[in-house]
Amino acid sequence: MKRIAVIGTGYVGLVSGTCFSHIGNSIICCDIDQQKINNLKRGIIPIYEPGLEELLKNNVEAGRLQFTTDIASAIQTADIIYIAVGTPMSITGEADLRYVTSVAQTIGANLNEYKVIVNKSTVPVGTGRLVERIIRENLQDKKLSFDVVSNPEFLKEGSAIADCMNMERAIIGATSDRAARLIEELHEPFNTNIFITDLESAEMIKYASNTFLATKISFINSIANICERVGADVTDVAAGMGLDSRIGSKFLQAGIGYGGSCFPKDTHAIVHIAESAGYEFRLMKSVIETNEKQRIVVIQKLKELVGELKGKTIGILGLAFKPNTDDMRDAPSISIIPKLLQQGAKIKAFDPIAAKEAKIHFGDKIIYEKTLYETVKDCDVCLILTEWEDIKRMNLDQVKLLLKEPIIVDGRNCFEPDLMREKGFTYSSIGRSNVYGEKQDGINSDKRLRKLGYSFEAGD
Repeated sequence: MKRIAVIGTGYVGLVSGTCFSHIGNSIICCDIDQQKINNLKRGIIPIYEPGLEELLKNNVEAGRLQFTTDIASAIQTADIIYIAVGTPMSITGEADLRYVTSVAQTIGANLNEYKVIVNKSTVPVGTGRLVERIIRENLQDKKLSFDVVSNPEFLKEGSAIADCMNMERAIIGATSDRAARLIEELHEPFNTNIFITDLESAEMIKYASNTFLATKISFINSIANICERVGADVTDVAAGMGLDSRIGSKFLQAGIGYGGSCFPKDTHAIVHIAESAGYEFRLMKSVIETNEKQRIVVIQKLKELVGELKGKTIGILGLAFKPNTDDMRDAPSISIIPKLLQQGAKIKAFDPIAAKEAKIHFGDKIIYEKTLYETVKDCDVCLILTEWEDIKRMNLDQVKLLLKEPIIVDGRNCFEPDLMREKGFTYSSIGRSNVYGEKQDGINSDKRLRKLGYSFEAGD
């Protein structure tokens, strides 16, 4: 059993700390936010992640997981200290390291014996050496020794517990063999592939991995835009490509682009890293530009199907950047909804988890509905922005009757065009030919439902 202090109780720190405790370590998660710590002690977590709340409570009850604002004490009692604070994107595009450097100062001021300090946050190449220098400068006893390690996270929101407990690889960039062995031992219960390298290479592996995946997404979206123009089906194209073991099928799903806390930030950061090193990363600049433009595609599709958007009511299904999370950071909805509002559209929206977070961004400018059926009721068109299972499994017959006209613009390719043709929808997706369906009979949605034997009540 190892004694570990995790500084930062955001997404990475909370998931990592909980999983480390679950394999038998003694974990104390630290934060300067007293309210957050008080909530965590009561089992109230600040994020939505499937399985995390239950796992956290189980390990708290087992005595393996604690929470505190006494960071100094946690540092002094730990064998290993994980830095898991935020590194938001600055105005210039580079990672903002103010929280990392602040933690490094605190660690230096409170170090009392040999410890391994691990960067879990996504940080630019050279940050490990920076942390090492800051800690050394703040040591009370200059004779104390320590090591710095880069151990980047590769968690996917919505499946983070499974990703951690069954991790594909653990990257360990260490300044000494002693530190590398200690972090390697920590990861042995995960039965994962362990790759040991130097600090700088580990830091670059994280950026290179995320930006490569972002590149795949922008590539397939560009292919999708070509497919629409030449009559090809991007889902078939992607499936055929994915059969090549050199390419693989993951991250070849066409849509409205990537979002979230990692890809947008990391693509900009690596461009800045390259420029700082005297290299113009033109490929990554194109990836970023392609992703930004892809979000506008669905607005163009809306206008093609319903004309001018002024006065139109649009039912938007999905607000989070991806399913199984409430994360709204750089979600496509944040770019798309303001543009729709600017053009005079009225927005009704539904997200099973992220509505509370969405209100921080949109306030009372849009209407938040409790169900997807209330959302689409009497709308001129339905727009899908997140592929939640609730949305993929919605009753299409009922949705058709609730809409003023059976028109869906699908930014996530949730449905097969043949099915939508059979159901009588006008359906526009990404990288596939449009389907043109039938007109409604002109009566309102309640009357259409009752006419065909449906019972529709608010909240159904």
